[in-house]
Amino acid sequence: MTVPRTVVVLSPRTPNVLPVAALPALRSASSVVADPALGDDVIAAAGATSGTEVPEDGVLITADPAHPAIASADEVVGTLEPPGAALLDAVAVMDRLRSPGGCPWDAEQTHESLLQYLVEETYELYQAVEDDDRTAVREELGDVLLQVLFHARIAAESADGTPFDIDDVAADLVAKLVGRHPHVFAGSERIDTAERQEHRWEELKRAEKQRESSVDGVPLGQPAVALAAKLTSRTARAGLPADLLPAGTGVGEQLFALAARAKLAGVDPEAELRTVARRFADAVRAAERAAAADGLDPHALDAEAWKRHWVE
Repeated sequence: MTVPRTVVVLSPRTPNVLPVAALPALRSASSVVADPALGDDVIAAAGATSGTEVPEDGVLITADPAHPAIASADEVVGTLEPPGAALLDAVAVMDRLRSPGGCPWDAEQTHESLLQYLVEETYELYQAVEDDDRTAVREELGDVLLQVLFHARIAAESADGTPFDIDDVAADLVAKLVGRHPHVFAGSERIDTAERQEHRWEELKRAEKQRESSVDGVPLGQPAVALAAKLTSRTARAGLPADLLPAGTGVGEQLFALAARAKLAGVDPEAELRTVARRFADAVRAAERAAAADGLDPHALDAEAWKRHWVE
């Protein structure tokens, strides 16, 4: 029986992991050769000899997806990678940036110094979603992911407290998602609406974190309108009567009351206010462009000039 000349292509991300699909070819091969670039440990573990050509009735193992021997092979066995495998590359790049010989700026960053970028990148992603710009959404998601990788790497280097790394972060996330979706992963209950799942999520979260108050865990650093809406939502679920929400003649009370009414009516006041604010900014720019086209200085317009060039 003629044994096909086979090339086994390992993943460059995990070159020490052999695909199960390669076992039949390895068992029947008369000889196994491994690309020297794999390193002596991998070559020895595979029971191979070092080389770059596919032997007759044999197997060549490589981690180079463009290896020249692939073109003349009878069979090519690749390594299937699960969704998310490219995240390993991102972790490796962050490791390189923070390691000796990497980037001085990246090496100097701390949790505190990165906070401004975390906020900026989050709002840039928010705007990309608002603009329905898929290219920008893809890019901004990467920038937000960078912040996660950065903070996890800094935490792994910490000499104070208990260090943790990106794998710990991912493991905690998996445990949280599985634990808060028992209807999906355990089949122990039935959830048939998004609204019911939202309520169940909050119940499980409250029990898990042993919160004493309905407003525990609300991030107080978020924008004020969003904060008012979140507090309103949390207290409404706790049964707080609407007439106990902040009210009065002060600007703060009136703004809170307006945000609360919107939230209770199922409207996101933060998103609504942002929409109006962005529309206003566009109108300002349009009026300034129109004034400039008429030969006026857009930075020195009086009230009449603004009104004359304003377009609703």
